Amino acid sequence: MATEHDEYMGSLKAQLAKLFEVSLKVTVPNELDVEPLVAACNGKFGDYQCNNAMGLWSKIKGKGALFRGPPAVGEAIKNNLPTSEMIESCSVAGPGFVNVVLSKNWMAKVSIQKMLIEGIDTWAPLPPVKTAVVDFSSPNIAKEMHVGHLRSTIIGDTLARMLEFSKVKVLRRNHVGDWGTQFGMLIEFLFEKFPNFEDATETAIGDLQAFYKASKQRFDADPAFKERAQQAVVRLQGGEDKYRRAWAQICQISRTEFHKVYQRLGVHLEEKGESFYNPYIPGVIEALNKQGLVEESQGARVIFIEGINIPLIVVKSDGGFNYASTDLSALWYRLNEEKAEWIIYVTDVGQQQHFDMFFKAAKRAGWLPQGDSSYPKASHVGFGLVLGEDGKRFRTRNTEVVRLVDLLDEAKVRSKAALIERGKGEEWTEEEIESTAEAVGYGAVKYADLKNNRLTNYTFNFDQMLNDKGNTAVYLLYAHARICSIIRRSGKDIEELKNKGTLVLGHKDERDLGLHLLQFAEVRTMTRFAPCFLTRARFYRVYQNFQVVEEACTNLLPNVLCDYLYNLSEIFSKFYSNPECK
Repeated sequence: MATEHDEYMGSLKAQLAKLFEVSLKVTVPNELDVEPLVAACNGKFGDYQCNNAMGLWSKIKGKGALFRGPPAVGEAIKNNLPTSEMIESCSVAGPGFVNVVLSKNWMAKVSIQKMLIEGIDTWAPLPPVKTAVVDFSSPNIAKEMHVGHLRSTIIGDTLARMLEFSKVKVLRRNHVGDWGTQFGMLIEFLFEKFPNFEDATETAIGDLQAFYKASKQRFDADPAFKERAQQAVVRLQGGEDKYRRAWAQICQISRTEFHKVYQRLGVHLEEKGESFYNPYIPGVIEALNKQGLVEESQGARVIFIEGINIPLIVVKSDGGFNYASTDLSALWYRLNEEKAEWIIYVTDVGQQQHFDMFFKAAKRAGWLPQGDSSYPKASHVGFGLVLGEDGKRFRTRNTEVVRLVDLLDEAKVRSKAALIERGKGEEWTEEEIESTAEAVGYGAVKYADLKNNRLTNYTFNFDQMLNDKGNTAVYLLYAHARICSIIRRSGKDIEELKNKGTLVLGHKDERDLGLHLLQFAEVRTMTRFAPCFLTRARFYRVYQNFQVVEEACTNLLPNVLCDYLYNLSEIFSKFYSNPECK
C-alpha cells in the first residue's frame, strides 16, 4: 500500500500543485479554497504553468488589493513559492502565467531513479475505490463470437488492466446470454439431432452458428416444433433434469469456443451469465415493489423514469422477465454481495438509453447516489461500430457478420507474411516466426481499436494496422524491441545499474525523454499542441482541454494511454537517433 508520501509520486502536476497551493494562501490570504490551476506545456517558457493570476485578479480588483493587474498577481505567486529542489527556475509571462522549469537533477535522481529502484507501480494513480466490476465481452451462448464482440472484449480487458495497475481489485465479469426463450428451440433441435444428446460434442454439432440458424428455421417453419420448443422453455425454467443437462451441454460447447478466442487475445474473464442472476430476480422485483417503484402499465410491470417517455419494463405482460430484470438483479448482487464500488458496463453506444434508464431506476431505489461523482457508481462505457472500407458495418462479401476467429487468423497470416518478406524466415526458427506473428498480428488488431476514441466508429484496415510507421502497434513494438536490444547488447547488469548507476539528463533529447516519462501518471495528450504563452481567450480554451484530457483516464478512455505511448516512442526514437545521446 502506498504511503501518503509515495502517492502519485509520478504526477509532477500534483506535486507542483501542492507548492502553488502554499503560495496562493500567502498571496491572497482572504480568498479561501483557491484551487491551483497547474497545466503542463511544451513551449519555450517552461515545463509547467500556474494559471491562477487572471482569475484571481477578477475576484480581488476593487477590493483594495495591492496588485495592479494579473502580471503583478503572477509575480507575487512566483515570489511566494516555497523553495523546492524540483524547481530550477520560474518566470512570469503575459497576463500573469507563472512558468516553471523543472530541475533536471531532481528529475533524474529523485524521481526517475527512485522509480527504477522501487518499481513503476509507485507511479500508479490511486482511484478512490477498492473493488470494481468490469462487465464486458458478453457473447450469446450457441452463437459464435464475431467482430461485434471485438471492441467490448478489447476495451473491457484494457480498462480492467488499467484499474488493476491502479491497485483496484477488478472482478472481470462475462455476462453471457445463457438464458431465455431461444434455448427451447436449441434444446428440442439437439434432441432431434442427437437422441443421446449427452454424446453430442463440439465436433459432432459442428458449426454452432449453423446449428443455431437451423434450429431457428425449424422453429419458424414447423408449428409442432415451435410448440415443443415453447414447452421446453417451461421445463428448463422449471428445473427439469433432462432439459437442464441439455442446456448445460450447449453452454459448455459454446464456452469451449469462446475460450479459444480469449486465449488468443490474452483475455481473462469469470463467467456469471444471465442464468446466474435469474434466482435473484423475484426478490429484487419484490423489494422494488415494496418501495412503490413498480407500477402496472398495459399489463406489464414497469418503473417510470423522470424525463423519459417510455417506462423501464421489469416484468413483461406474459409474466416473463427481460434484460432490465436481469440487469437490476445483477447490479443488486454486485453492490450487496460482491461489495463493488464501481460497476462498469462495456457495450455499444446503441444500448445507451437502456443503461441510462436502468441507472436512474437504481438511483430511485437508493442503490446508487444521485450524483455521478459519488460512489458506489455505475458507468456505461459505450463504443462505436467497426466499419469496412466501404464505410458500412464490417461484414464478409456474403454480407455475413465477420467471425472473430477468422479475423484473428488473417491478422496472424498477414503478420507472418510481412516477417518473411523482411527476411526473418532465414534468421529465426519457425517457432519464433509463429510466436512473433501472433504477438504482432493480435497486438495490431487490439491497438488499432484502442487508439481511437471508443465513442467513434473506426474503419478496420489490415494494411494500416500492420504498418510499421505511424501510430500503430508495430511501431510501438519496434521501439520496445530496440530498447530490449540496447539492454541486451550493453552486457550490463540492469539491476546493478538501477541501484548503483548515475542517471544524467544532460542533453535536451535526454531531458525531453525523462520529462515525458515523468508525465506518465498524468497521461495527457495536449502537450505537443499547446504553447505556454497564449492570448487570454485561447488560454481558457486550452486549459479546459487540459482538464478534459486529464479526466480521460477516470472517464475510461484507453486512447489517451495509446497517445501517450505513441508520443513516448517518438521521443525515444529521436533520443536514440541523436549521436550525442549514445
